[in-house]
Amino acid sequence: MRARGAWLVLLIACGASFTELLDASIVNVALFTIRNDLGLSDLGLQWVVNAYLLAFGGLLLLGGRAADMFGIRRMLVVGLVVFIVASLLGGLALNGAWLVAARAGQGVGAAIIAPTTLAILTTYFTDPKQRAGAIGAWITAGVVGAALGSLIGGLLTDLLDWRWVLWINVPVGLLLLGGALVGLREIRRPAQRPGFDLAGAAAVTAGLLLVVLGAASTSSYGWGSPRTLVPLLGGVALLVAFVAIERRVRTPIVPLDIFRLRTVSAGNAVAFLANAASLPMYYLLGLFLQDVYGFSPLQAGLAFLPLSFSIVMGSFAGSMLLPKVGPRPPMLAGAAIAAAGQVWLSLAPDDGSYPVHVLVPTILMGIGIGAIFVPATSTATAGVAEERSGLASGLVNTANQFGGALGVAVLATFAASFATAAAGYTNAMLLAAGVVLLAGVAAFSAPRALPEGAGTP
Repeated sequence: MRARGAWLVLLIACGASFTELLDASIVNVALFTIRNDLGLSDLGLQWVVNAYLLAFGGLLLLGGRAADMFGIRRMLVVGLVVFIVASLLGGLALNGAWLVAARAGQGVGAAIIAPTTLAILTTYFTDPKQRAGAIGAWITAGVVGAALGSLIGGLLTDLLDWRWVLWINVPVGLLLLGGALVGLREIRRPAQRPGFDLAGAAAVTAGLLLVVLGAASTSSYGWGSPRTLVPLLGGVALLVAFVAIERRVRTPIVPLDIFRLRTVSAGNAVAFLANAASLPMYYLLGLFLQDVYGFSPLQAGLAFLPLSFSIVMGSFAGSMLLPKVGPRPPMLAGAAIAAAGQVWLSLAPDDGSYPVHVLVPTILMGIGIGAIFVPATSTATAGVAEERSGLASGLVNTANQFGGALGVAVLATFAASFATAAAGYTNAMLLAAGVVLLAGVAAFSAPRALPEGAGTP
């Protein structure tokens, strides 16, 4: 493909990745103002955040499969339109229920956008070196968006109004929509569209939503509460039913034979474990810095910037190494470096120094995690037939989201089981080091080199 076209495709994909992850955190610093303006309870505030995350995490798989069935460009346009409209309506909210519904709408749009943009990259960029670089840029854009979300949200709330944390998506979304309509061609138009697996779609979507809801409830209600157990067990039961359905229907929404590809199974396992070990660090480290070291919320937010940008550095290194040495070495090295950083963090004393006991180990952890992300994502989408690129992208995005959600639930509960806050946080960081080492073990199941062409399943 021509260089100009490649740059436009990459810009659209990275812009979408930046925006969708920006929205996961942009409302956090505006919650106090939102509560006062709309009269929300603490539970209502939680739903302003969770509505987006639940819809995003629960619908990723369905969004990826829809891209395969109806066309990647078409579904990207649909996702952007849903995201833009939901953002516009959210900024006009007059009460909490309105705002929560709009945030859920944003999550639906993001769940369509995320797998379609990754599928666009894996389809447009066929050269292994170019594909690794494109995926690295896509991951980097998302990391930067997540890192800057709170900062941008604070600036918009202070200088304008909290409603602008939602309205900012409208002009950005319109630019991306225009680029998609003008600059992207439809990658495929199936001559005969397969039947839609309605039962499978309902089971997997409801199952994923319930598992995310149950995991998110642990921080408020604990593991033993019915408010946690009922959605968790219900979600697991639906996912088991989903597997049974997929084995029997003629046109499954997730053909289970895709997991016979070594790349898909290995890449998703590594992605799940790496996110389970890394995403809880934002939660744990933020509390550690404020509870133990006495940081203000602003200071804690700024302390995350080195972690986020070290992930960018690691992602760049991973994308550079992948075409030269294959996926295993950067994932193994990344797991070792990240584990070293987390063990170092676990040794931080109550009266420790931020530069020595927090800054340096978080940079190590970020570089290591970043070095895992690009090879894991590239592995999970390699060797897949073109007509299943959306499915493969949806699977790895789902692995990322669910790894992070379950990691936060498990590690937060583990940290709360200790007598002191300091002991809880440091031991949870040590447990996270063990999880990231498991990601390194899973990396041994990846092939030494990624296939260049499309696979059979």
